[in-house]
Amino acid sequence: MGLVAGVLLAGCAHTVNLLNPDSPKFEGSYASAAATPEPSRLRVVSFNVKLADDIDGAIKVLQTGELANADVVSLQEMDESGTQRIAQALHLNYVYYPGSIHPTRHRYFGPAILTRWPIVESRKLLMPYEAPFRHQRRTATAATIDVNGSCVRVYAVHLETQMRATDHDREGQVDAVLADAAGIPCPGVVAGDFNSKEIGNYFEQKGFTWPTRDVGHTISIFSWDHIFARGLGTSQSAQAGRMADVHGASDHQPVWATLVMATGAGKVVLRNTSTSLH
Repeated sequence: MGLVAGVLLAGCAHTVNLLNPDSPKFEGSYASAAATPEPSRLRVVSFNVKLADDIDGAIKVLQTGELANADVVSLQEMDESGTQRIAQALHLNYVYYPGSIHPTRHRYFGPAILTRWPIVESRKLLMPYEAPFRHQRRTATAATIDVNGSCVRVYAVHLETQMRATDHDREGQVDAVLADAAGIPCPGVVAGDFNSKEIGNYFEQKGFTWPTRDVGHTISIFSWDHIFARGLGTSQSAQAGRMADVHGASDHQPVWATLVMATGAGKVVLRNTSTSLH
């Protein structure tokens, strides 16, 4: 009886939402100056690290196989210390905007972006819909990265769960991402935990490719972790996949996709401390 009561109380715990689009913000630069990543392709990885509980395990997973040496990593359910530790271990730059304080863990909670390339602009993107009971609002972390002089807009996303939102609600959250991307003249990548496979059809209707469509289940019997792209091609040699064995580091399996930079992608021009895209 006590266990049931505890579960019910946890489910009803209210969330502290952090709705300032500029803060809290955590960032760091750990990419090696000696590294020379290939500017014509982007290896993108997405991993839900389950409340950032096993950071050491997550680091080992992200250093393994097709996940190793990723150019862009989208992480979900992160806190600030876990994000910093992973970025430092992988020698990546990062930006992290928590969207809330988790109602049961009482830690920052939200998505992060890690990359080998310079991050020239970032923000927290507020998404519509407040979940019942917990009253949690979801946010995305958005960043523009400079890939050898060309810009790519990246979004780390975690949509609301099946239990707390409808497909229509999740489409509305995606629309907030697409509206932001429409104002940025760069190729785009949206990667994360979408709590839905069907949302991929919606992305395709909006002009995105779906390289992870056939990667299989990524949590239990469901396929909820995906990568979408617009203005970027898919490598013919290694298109997409998932890491099936995460050795207990999370309840999710990470996915990856190799994308190709298109000729004539948007250029990034830095003038003093400001950034312009054209």
